Amino acid sequence: MRIQVSRSGGFAGRTTAAELDTRARIDAPHVHALAREAVAGASRNRVYGVPDGYHYAITVDGRTVHCADPSLTESQRELVSLVLHQGVQLQD
Repeated sequence: MRIQVSRSGGFAGRTTAAELDTRARIDAPHVHALAREAVAGASRNRVYGVPDGYHYAITVDGRTVHCADPSLTESQRELVSLVLHQGVQLQD
């Protein structure tokens, strides 16, 4: 499974994106469950949170959904953190 996360907004307005491929991961079943929950609890349309908050686009196997701070679910928050910290950083 390929999971991409793009984070934009915040005070500086900078965009950060990363991709995680779960094929070789020992925790792949856990990450797949997080991804399913994160996608199920998100909108296909761009959503807006608080001013200067982050907006996220989460793409799982070609399906993109959107969410924003402070309304992330626990699974979205954990998945976003995992992908942005352990995934391969993508160029803008």
